[in-house]
Amino acid sequence: MNKHILVADDDPQQRRYLCAVLSASGYTVTAVEDGQPAVDAMVAGGPDQPDLALLDIQMPGMDGMTVVTNVRARDVRIPILMLTADGSVTRAVEAMRAGADDFLIKPAGPERLDTSIRNALKMSDLSTEVRRLARTEENRLSFEELIAIAAPMRDAIAMARRAARSEIPILIEGESGSGKEIFARAIHGSSDRAGKPFIAVNCGALPAQLVESILFGHEKGAFTGATERRAGKFQDADGGTLFLDEVGELPLDSQVKLLRAIQTGEIDPVGASQSVSVNIRLISATNRDLSTMIDGGTFREDLFYRLGVFPLHLPPLRERREDIPGLARMFLKRFATAEGAPVDSFSQAALEAIAHAPWPGNVRQLENTIHRAVVMAEGLQIRPSDLVGLGKPGDVALDPVHTDSPAAGLHGTPHMAGHIANPFVTEDGHIRRLFDIEADAIAKALTLYRGRMSETARRLGIGRSTLYRKIEELQIDKHAS
Repeated sequence: MNKHILVADDDPQQRRYLCAVLSASGYTVTAVEDGQPAVDAMVAGGPDQPDLALLDIQMPGMDGMTVVTNVRARDVRIPILMLTADGSVTRAVEAMRAGADDFLIKPAGPERLDTSIRNALKMSDLSTEVRRLARTEENRLSFEELIAIAAPMRDAIAMARRAARSEIPILIEGESGSGKEIFARAIHGSSDRAGKPFIAVNCGALPAQLVESILFGHEKGAFTGATERRAGKFQDADGGTLFLDEVGELPLDSQVKLLRAIQTGEIDPVGASQSVSVNIRLISATNRDLSTMIDGGTFREDLFYRLGVFPLHLPPLRERREDIPGLARMFLKRFATAEGAPVDSFSQAALEAIAHAPWPGNVRQLENTIHRAVVMAEGLQIRPSDLVGLGKPGDVALDPVHTDSPAAGLHGTPHMAGHIANPFVTEDGHIRRLFDIEADAIAKALTLYRGRMSETARRLGIGRSTLYRKIEELQIDKHAS
């Protein structure tokens, strides 16, 4: 999960230098010789969009200043660092005023480059998280802020966009931890009610004796302990959206009153003598099979048809594996910022483990796993040893990975009955030495990438000089491939 950096410079020698330095630092680099292709790359969006751009101010076609102006005019927030000769510092300052984040004097040394890039990327991550939190707080979260590369997730969003434009009741079905609330928030933020209240209620956490009071409110003295009048969640959501999570957990008697509220647009606060009109958009969610509950007599069929006018299925994480790297990266940014941790990437082995883990707890489990890994990580990268719980609750990471991944079979252990032996454990069940594991990983990478040192170093997430040093220390034959 290396950061992607775009280099735009008309000087071939300077481009080669920057590409070599950045690749050795573990970045993925794309180089262009003019400003127009740089603009095209930055505004294109999608997974190939660069994370940061290094722009030369003086270019014969479109210069760096024009690139910055065009990109910022299109509200693209990618960090931009300007490269300038000594005599053009004034123009670099002008470019920063136009939206560039920093400038460097040519020729910039590797340490200066790395420091400036890391600082710019961290500030970008912080700004992104602040904007996301602000939009969530303002109830304006949109589908554009969801990670959706996998086809099942894109299909769900396409359906949700249609429903968001209407007032139709929506029932989101999906496993626990699959992100039903954030999906409901995106529906609300994409509707005409965006910016209005979004009130979420976990029906499974409501005390049975207080369900009606919490949902519909109560009058002072309505029951023992009701020392003052309280508005319920329906009234809190008036004008906006009410999200009933785990709606299948509601008691039957409360289901009757919920049905009436939906049908009439009126609620009856406990102890009140008159009904109260409310104007809400209703979104419900469940991780249970409501049809089975109807057959078992624990959920009302008439309520089901009221809630499920527009059903949406949210796929579990195992059915949207293309989204896992993006989600992991988002959580890494979020928690590294929140914890003030220096970690900013995943090692290739960690990324392989994350990508192929079963994730029975879905996005919530991935989020918690990355949070813990950020706290546990030592250095700039999350490694497999920092990951806990990639399988069933309590399992340690380092689950076997698929045979088609570069990390599979690191020390030549046999593949038996579709299962890959754990490359971190010896045949007698003891953990292997780090020395041996690291040597096998590097040897495997050298073979996989046919001895190409730059590519091998990039895939391993280390610099070329570090790779050469480790080959010597571990006595690896780099020509064996």
